[in-house]
Amino acid sequence: MKSRLIIGILIFTGLFQSAEAQQTKKDKSPYDYVNPFIGTGGDGHTYPGATVPFGMVQPSPDTGIKDLTVDRGAAYHWCAGYRYEDTSIAGFSHTHFSGTGHADLGDILVMPTVGSVNFNRGTVENPDEGYRSRFDHENESAAPGYYQVKLQDYGVNVELTATNRVALHRYTFPESKDAHVLLDLTTSMHDYPGKVIWSQLRVENETTVTGFRQTRGWGATRYVYFAIEFSKPIKNYGLLDEDQEVKYTGFGYRGQRVENYPEKFGKLLKANFDFETKDNEEILMKVAISGVSTEGAMKNLKAEIPHWDFEKVRNEAKKAWEKELDQIVIEGNDRDKEIFYTSTYRTMLAPVTYMDVDNKYRGIDQNIYTADGFTNYTIFSLWDTYRALHPLFTITQPERTVDMIQSMLVHQEQSVHGLLPVWSFHANETWCMIGYHAVPVIADAYAKGIRGFDEGKALNAMTASATNPQYGGLNFYMDKGYIPFDKHRGSSVSKTLEYAYDDWTISKMGELLGENETVQTFRKRAQYYQNIFDTSIGFTRGKKNDGTWREDFDPITPSTLGGGDFTEGNSWQYSWYVPHDMNGVINLLDGEDNFTAKLDSVFEVQLDKSKFDHVEDMVGLIGQYAHGNEPSHHIAYLYNYGGKPWKTQERIHQIMNNLVDNTPDGLAGNDDCGQMSAWYVFSSLGFYPVCPGSNEYVFGSPSVQAAVINLPNDLSFEIKAKKLSKKNIYIQGIKLNGKPYNKSYLRHEDLMKGGTLEYQMGSKPNKSWAAAVESRPFSMSTLDN
Repeated sequence: MKSRLIIGILIFTGLFQSAEAQQTKKDKSPYDYVNPFIGTGGDGHTYPGATVPFGMVQPSPDTGIKDLTVDRGAAYHWCAGYRYEDTSIAGFSHTHFSGTGHADLGDILVMPTVGSVNFNRGTVENPDEGYRSRFDHENESAAPGYYQVKLQDYGVNVELTATNRVALHRYTFPESKDAHVLLDLTTSMHDYPGKVIWSQLRVENETTVTGFRQTRGWGATRYVYFAIEFSKPIKNYGLLDEDQEVKYTGFGYRGQRVENYPEKFGKLLKANFDFETKDNEEILMKVAISGVSTEGAMKNLKAEIPHWDFEKVRNEAKKAWEKELDQIVIEGNDRDKEIFYTSTYRTMLAPVTYMDVDNKYRGIDQNIYTADGFTNYTIFSLWDTYRALHPLFTITQPERTVDMIQSMLVHQEQSVHGLLPVWSFHANETWCMIGYHAVPVIADAYAKGIRGFDEGKALNAMTASATNPQYGGLNFYMDKGYIPFDKHRGSSVSKTLEYAYDDWTISKMGELLGENETVQTFRKRAQYYQNIFDTSIGFTRGKKNDGTWREDFDPITPSTLGGGDFTEGNSWQYSWYVPHDMNGVINLLDGEDNFTAKLDSVFEVQLDKSKFDHVEDMVGLIGQYAHGNEPSHHIAYLYNYGGKPWKTQERIHQIMNNLVDNTPDGLAGNDDCGQMSAWYVFSSLGFYPVCPGSNEYVFGSPSVQAAVINLPNDLSFEIKAKKLSKKNIYIQGIKLNGKPYNKSYLRHEDLMKGGTLEYQMGSKPNKSWAAAVESRPFSMSTLDN
């Protein structure tokens, strides 16, 4: 009897725990599934620190700060400052890129320590040389808007959270008479001697410090101002300039280190702020940043965190993320949810706010402006993000899309070249990558009915960017219809192709505005891709000024930016870069059968990996397909244009099953400011914007059982994948609002009306359904015919 009672209790307890576990699982929200550590390993180049959606400040741990001049290859791996495999932390800086292939930022590095003051940073190999501390992932955690780690060498627990412009640190110290917070203004991502041009530190009172620094690097001249406030009075402090240049030795204390002297100017400033602490005593620190002035930083600090309630700030950050993450809610297993919601999270780490609470911001001409009726944004990685990230924003962030376009238009007005941004951040244009891809962002938004900016001014800005002969070989492109590789060094084929697509979007904008001359001019230019397509071999290929083809041509060998005919890719990938006219490509390849056979070869032709070693992001390889780099992102969807959508369905699942995971190294290459993540979000839902500006999302194959897109207009769009399983990856049919839908794409306006999209899934291709599809996705040559 007793044994039965025990068994009964155990069964009851097990049932209770199971029910409790099920309830816990049921109660988990999209927020709870986000894992900021995904992408922090491998070459995802993401950071795990705290920020809010599109937040200006990003406090995050830096585990590696590498000298770009010593080993660029090594520096590349720490573009975001943090790598999951590292075992020590150098400090916590306040500005970070998410998922880029080049680096800057890493401003205002701070580090809580205990013991004697040591201003040497130390190294990954020997952290004991400096103020660096070991840590263990067992004592580290992160969630959207929050980060925590225990510094083993000091026994200090670090917690970070943030508002838009202010980071809030909470340090729990052990008992010590020698507790410190170190401030290092000498370090940056992609560091090198001389990167800091000038800096200042000023101790305003016993709890407040202000300062700034000007750096050079990827951003040619970049200003970051800051204000720091402690929750406890500083016991003592020291300001140090490690610059060894000859200094002025006249009157005053400028050439000396004087204890508690409250001001310091120089190129290599560091500081220690000292405290005496009890066991488990908390010291909080606010760090506000500004691109305008220390006054602006102080305004930001006082406006956004006027109190010392860490949990309040953390909860507000959580609520901000919950609101954004709830916009797309999916059904699926825990792994899929973790990847999906983390991807959604990463789509909102850039662009970021770039103005103070009083709306002042630093313009691209380095003058100070006041944003009139819009939020000014920065970090525009447009070669990456025009493809899927900005199209996703037209669904989930239409108001922010207007502000981003406004930010691009004022950039163009302030630009000495009169150009829209190419790859810009913190009031600097880097000219990184190619094309003028602010153009399709504007055209795509306007075609989708997004208003709130001056469309006439926008079209003028678009045409200005497309007609400046000094930019990227445009003089040759406009004169000859292609860029000759023997006259213009680097990326001649890629530029010709990307300009042609951008030009089509200008013609689209002109059409919507009734500017017929613009339409005719840029529709003609949109066909220039044909001038570098060698039909005798079926590849795009470099061409000389005299019209003859490059002789030493190999479609497999990739080029780096600035060398060869392609940009971080090869002809196998770039020959498909005609998103606006795939029917034209089908004609150049002599029909749909040859077109799809060639697409098959992209995924099947064997590669020599040694040829890819020197090219960044050429990873995530399936044959010649490189998921780690953006020129490949649309290729799997192109089978729809050749009438074989089941092949797209196969390839999408192959990519998602093999090249994405919920681990630190779960990204196949850089996340590139959210583009890789946006690809995943769209592809999970079963469609993708192959040609932004066409208002079409080309069908792939869903990987989630169901989803609801909660639209900004208080409507919702529900997606169901009936009978979806690991084997049932093929679309048998589609219904839109209960009616059979025989198109290979979904229209944006149908999505934004709200309703239900239902996929019927099966284990074998339904070629009869594919044959019954009434129309192929948009192609310019279809209209021409």
